[in-house]
Amino acid sequence: MDIITHQAIDPGLCGHPLDVKEGYSRVRLETLSSMAADKTGLVHGGFIFGLADYAAMIAVNHPNVVLGAADVKFLKPVRVGEQVVATARVEEIQGKKHWVAVSVSSGEETLFQGMFTCFVLDKHVLA
Repeated sequence: MDIITHQAIDPGLCGHPLDVKEGYSRVRLETLSSMAADKTGLVHGGFIFGLADYAAMIAVNHPNVVLGAADVKFLKPVRVGEQVVATARVEEIQGKKHWVAVSVSSGEETLFQGMFTCFVLDKHVLA
């Protein structure tokens, strides 16, 4: 399936799509030293959130999709060099509103979970 949204995303910052189907996506991110929050190699949570957000956007896969809200939990820390994968699934649609469940894992371990409320607008948010 072709990705028709968020086409200018830098995959080095938000991840590389692995699988995109209707209402579903998987996106992989290789965490880099430039993502570290401190000397221990802790990856700043904003990069994990960005990965999850991107996975949600391409699960909806509409040119005018935007994030309206997110209820998230950071469950475990991520270290520089870890490869993490976000899995997103559209759970419910009511009109323009889409609820997308996203989890981020490293191997078998779940690191992040969230419910993203996305809106599909009639025109681009900046139009």
